[in-house]
Amino acid sequence: MTFNSLTFFVFATVVFAAYWAVRSRRTQNMLLLVVSYVFYGWWDWRFCGLIAASSAVDFGVGLWLSRTQDEQPGPRRQRHRRTALALSIATNLGLLGVFKYYNFFADNLVLGAASLGVSLSPSTLQLVLPVGISFYTFQTLGTTIDVYRGRLGACRSLVDYFAYVSFFPQLVAGPIERGARLLPQFQRDRRFDAGLAADGLCQALWGFVQKAALADNLATLVNDYYIPTSPGPVLAVCTVAFAFQIYWDFAGYSNIAIGTARLFGFSLSRNFALPYFSRSVAEFWRRWHISLSTWFRDYVYVPLGGNKRGRARQAINILLTFVISGLWHGAAWHFVAWGAINGLAAMPTIVSGRSRAQPVDTPGGEGSSPGLRGALQMLATFSIVCVGWVFFRATSVEAALQILTRIVTECGDIAAWSSLAAHEQYLRAIMPLAVLGVMAEWLQRRHPHVLVLDAWPRWSRWALYTMLFWGAMYVLPETPPEFIYFQF
Repeated sequence: MTFNSLTFFVFATVVFAAYWAVRSRRTQNMLLLVVSYVFYGWWDWRFCGLIAASSAVDFGVGLWLSRTQDEQPGPRRQRHRRTALALSIATNLGLLGVFKYYNFFADNLVLGAASLGVSLSPSTLQLVLPVGISFYTFQTLGTTIDVYRGRLGACRSLVDYFAYVSFFPQLVAGPIERGARLLPQFQRDRRFDAGLAADGLCQALWGFVQKAALADNLATLVNDYYIPTSPGPVLAVCTVAFAFQIYWDFAGYSNIAIGTARLFGFSLSRNFALPYFSRSVAEFWRRWHISLSTWFRDYVYVPLGGNKRGRARQAINILLTFVISGLWHGAAWHFVAWGAINGLAAMPTIVSGRSRAQPVDTPGGEGSSPGLRGALQMLATFSIVCVGWVFFRATSVEAALQILTRIVTECGDIAAWSSLAAHEQYLRAIMPLAVLGVMAEWLQRRHPHVLVLDAWPRWSRWALYTMLFWGAMYVLPETPPEFIYFQF
């Protein structure tokens, strides 16, 4: 059941009606818990056992940590707290290790041993990667760490905690919420707010347009021709196409998730803040997948030492954090290479402290245009990010290097650009949509989403909403692909 399906539309409508038909907060939370497990079990009912296990362990660990507050300070108390935290870390990273990384490490162990002349034959596991496991394990683990650090009190309601972990709008691909931000929303009464719901519908509509009209149509070109044997100019165009495909795909998911949550009275964190208008790679990562970037900052980069141990150590910490982030995205070396490329590109700006841009800042500045210098900085940043996307999209490091080689060696040949003629009809159809999408985001970049149009007359707003919805339905591919981040 995906956000861009009729099934989800019916599901959300029925849940919305039932949810607001009851007034008790506890009943609402119980309803959200049940429907969220139905939503997750729609892919495979066995997945529900994994999220229940992760939730149960971290709920219990939170209570354990809470009880240790009453113990006398000393080595025994600290030992109990560390044991509790270790149980949470072992459970969550153990689930990820088995389902996502076991075969990767087993295969590389065999290759490493073979290089030393030792023959190994460990068995691999034929396991289906549970949808969303990378997201909810990080969410529960982060919550437990915050309880351990004393930044958050333990949740004492099993229903509230399980509903918080499994909340269906953000369960499968985030945003990865912090307990201090989302848990209190489950613990207080909620009343229907027509204005909040209307804004949520607008944001969800824009997310649907991003996914159906923009990302899914770009996917047709990328999936068919983004292979190492394609001509260099085609690969260059496909690289740019993929950059916008993955952005509109994931930003579209996030907008639908945030908008849907508002229908139920919840406020989720902003996950994208127009990253392609960034003027440095460091700024890009403050605007791209914000909930994950800040998670790695707070729970990996800072514990490694952050910037407290000198610039050399800070540079190593930055690179390690990005490499681990790359491995989080996928159990393959080309994801590790993608993380390393972005880490090396972001490192100079972060270490020097030149860029302090935050997601709340207006991307590109307050002017109507970024100016020549700003435009060049955006173009340079986008180009570096695209080099990274080659490794992200490729099937291996070798394939990525082949693609980059063909782009560099063949794009300088004017005659080689004639290879795009075979795709001219398609490019004429999709490129105007892509340009309009970029222009709309630039003009509305001061707002959390494009469809904040309070100054427009009501009739014109509704005319635009209707046009966008049916226009997206018209260009929607016959078999819409799943959201890209479902595989992580």
